[in-house]
Amino acid sequence: MMTTTLRPTEPLQQNADGTRSRRYQVCVNSRPVGAILLGTHPVFGDAVARVLSLRIEEPDRGRGRGTVAALAAEEVVRGWGCRRIEAVVPADSEPAFRLATALGYVVRNRGMEKPLGDTPPDLPEGSRARPMTEAEFGPWLEKGEEDYARSWIERGVPEAEARAKSERDHATLLPDGLATPGALLSVVEHRGTPVGTLWLALREDDAFVFDVETHAAHRGRGHGRTLMLLAEAQTIVQGRRTIGLNVFAGNDPAERLYASLGYETRQYAMYKPLL
Repeated sequence: MMTTTLRPTEPLQQNADGTRSRRYQVCVNSRPVGAILLGTHPVFGDAVARVLSLRIEEPDRGRGRGTVAALAAEEVVRGWGCRRIEAVVPADSEPAFRLATALGYVVRNRGMEKPLGDTPPDLPEGSRARPMTEAEFGPWLEKGEEDYARSWIERGVPEAEARAKSERDHATLLPDGLATPGALLSVVEHRGTPVGTLWLALREDDAFVFDVETHAAHRGRGHGRTLMLLAEAQTIVQGRRTIGLNVFAGNDPAERLYASLGYETRQYAMYKPLL
C-alpha cells in the first residue's frame, strides 16, 4: 500500500512580512517524491493559507501524488487555524489548473497581460481624455472602494476582511491622491459628456490597469474599449511596452473585451474554503 505524507524540512518560519511558512517533502512510503511550500497570507492574515509551490518529481507524476499532497496540505493549514486556502496557478500549467479544480478550488480572478508596440492608438472620433479633477476624485474613490470590496465579498472573502483590504489597497496605492507618483487618473468624455474613468499605474517596467469603468448610463456603446485604448496610449507615451490587469471571474463582458484587444491570461488566482 502506498502512503503519501508531508515531512517538514524546516521549523515553522516567521517571515518579515508577518506571514508564517514551512517547507515539506512529499513522501511516498518515506521516499521523497517532491516538495511543497505552505504559508499564510500577507494581506488576509493567519486565517488564510497559500500553497506557494508544489512540485512532484517527473518519475512520480501522473500517479495522484500531487492530489494527495494538496489534500494533506489542507490538513496542515487547518492545524494552523486557517479557514481558507489559496493558490496562484500559471495559465500555461494545465495539469496544475486541472488539479486545483478537481480539489474544489475556484477561480477568483485572472491576471492578463498584453505587449504593446511603439505607436499610441488614437481614440475614436468624438472621444477625448483629460485628467480627473479633485472634485471628481472623492466620489470616485468612495465608489471604487465599495465596488472593490464587493467584488471580494462576492468571491468568498468575509465582509470585514474585504473592506479592510479595499481600504488598505487604495491607501497604499494612492497615498497622495491625484498627486501620487506614477498614478494616472483620467476621465474619458464623449462629445463633451464624461462617460468613464481610468486608473493606470506606471511601474518600473510596465503599466497596470487598476480600475476602468464606464458610467452605467453609457454602457454598451464602446466606451470601455476607448478607455482601454487610452490605457495603451498612456503606457506607450510613458515608455512602457507591457500592460497588465486583473479581471474578476464572472465579469464576462470585461473578459471578452480584454481578449478582443489581445490580452492573454498569465495566471489564475484560485481559492477554496476549508470547512
